[in-house]
Amino acid sequence: MLLALVLVGCSEAEEPRSPTGAADADAAGQEAAPDAPATGASGGPGPPRPAPPAERACYDLDLDEALAATVDSPTRPCSSPHTARTFLVGRLDRAVDGHLLAVDSDRVRTQVASQCPAALPDFVGGGGDGWRLSVLRAVWFTPTLSEADAGASWFRCDVVAPDGRGGLLPLGGRLEGTLATPAGRDRWGLCATGAPDDRDARRVACAEQHSWRAVSVVELAGTGPDGEDYPGEQAVQERGQEPCEQVGRDRATDPLEFTWGYEWPSAEQWAAGQRFGRCWVPVA
Repeated sequence: MLLALVLVGCSEAEEPRSPTGAADADAAGQEAAPDAPATGASGGPGPPRPAPPAERACYDLDLDEALAATVDSPTRPCSSPHTARTFLVGRLDRAVDGHLLAVDSDRVRTQVASQCPAALPDFVGGGGDGWRLSVLRAVWFTPTLSEADAGASWFRCDVVAPDGRGGLLPLGGRLEGTLATPAGRDRWGLCATGAPDDRDARRVACAEQHSWRAVSVVELAGTGPDGEDYPGEQAVQERGQEPCEQVGRDRATDPLEFTWGYEWPSAEQWAAGQRFGRCWVPVA
């Protein structure tokens, strides 16, 4: 988990289903049909193609397993305690210039690392800012090398909720569209046990005891020819001060005396894809 840079200011359960969707259609014509038998070097039948994971399946993962590239944990009933739920299963695009890329190649990993986070907002709801103001995060997995050699070419996207203590929160109830509801935002919203610049504070779900809450997102623009370069710490810090101060004023009982916080991405977080900051306010 990467640490953000912060500023604090003062004024004076569902059932699994088979994978479907556009990701499967995009691979049409590139690989054998999913139910086609694999063949060996002599043209005879090879080992059976590993079946892809099921969407809406549930798993009991720890944080290390959730951050791994592959995982072999078994499914469990979504009515039982679990920490991960699959919200998308798609097909990898491994064909480049007539060659099949390795499942652990940088290009394949980049493909999955962009598709799963991009698909999370549609699943949890709440619009583009919903998941960014929540503890819900996307993690992703691909087949092992041996599974890929046997013909597997899927990727799996799971939703998890870090607990701020090096673990994952148990997931319960309906997650699809949850951030579009006040109850879902109050349960899964991103809160903290102290101010954003308090090193002893933990990020927690808003259902837990907390004293600060992330309430607004500040979009940040990059630099360079393609707009992808990190603008520098000073630039991203300055970009959020005015809007976050205004958010703090708007939410305060006294517009002349209030506290607010702003956190912005480090260069490392920017490289990992975070192009936004967050405004924080204290809560009673």
